[in-house]
Amino acid sequence: MLLNGNDFYYEYYPHPTPKRSFVLLHGFLSSSFSFRKLIPLLQKENTVLTIDLPPFGNSGKAKKFTYSYENIASSVILLLEKLSIQQMVMVGHSMGGQICLNIAHQRPDLLEAVVLLCSSSYLPKMPAKYVYASRLPFFSLFVKKYLEKSGVEKNLNNVVYDKEMIDDAMRNGYLEPFLNKDIFYSLARMIRDREGDLDEDLLKTIITPCLLIWGEADKVVPLSIGQRLQRDLPHSELHILKQAGHLIPEEKPEEIVAIIEQYLQKKRE
Repeated sequence: MLLNGNDFYYEYYPHPTPKRSFVLLHGFLSSSFSFRKLIPLLQKENTVLTIDLPPFGNSGKAKKFTYSYENIASSVILLLEKLSIQQMVMVGHSMGGQICLNIAHQRPDLLEAVVLLCSSSYLPKMPAKYVYASRLPFFSLFVKKYLEKSGVEKNLNNVVYDKEMIDDAMRNGYLEPFLNKDIFYSLARMIRDREGDLDEDLLKTIITPCLLIWGEADKVVPLSIGQRLQRDLPHSELHILKQAGHLIPEEKPEEIVAIIEQYLQKKRE
């Protein structure tokens, strides 16, 4: 769907008699693929919508789109309105969690609750030297070489606790978004546009109930960030998963769904 000058790819799984509607937002350098184990568990009793956030996955990589979190969040809100989805539970992993918080800040009326899975938070805007450099015509090549140097295998080893779970399906799924060279131009633009995460003062104004689920061994967004978020979000609850890293939608899908269901049931009582 074309929204604010960019194409948003989404997968919609309606349920004939849903208990709830869930909206899933993935993390940085990822796509809806990261929710492949959560989706079938959630859709047993719920309507599920998963969105590829531009420029990732199958969504557009428009060079003139503003890749700020505020604009991405506004575009997601527009998509939800077009699909007539309201009072949803919004689930965000890593960067997707920060988009969820932006949506909770902009339109709390749309949300029943927010679930933050190892959510990125408290990151400042990119240093000025990178913002300026991102305007150079060759900067996208620098981004490409930087990501190629780290590689999918190294990145996967950094985000999971149990390295044995990494297989060819994971490697191919997380590599696929980078087979389109246009993504590197968009990532350069994203470096320029990203305004930094919501600060403490704004977080303290969020009225939406927030469930925080964290991997105890997360190396990317450490548990200390989750504990800080719990202090700053006035209506929040933190759950810690043992023997889990950053990629908990892949590592602990059953535990995540059980925690979410218990939390939502308790909230209704």
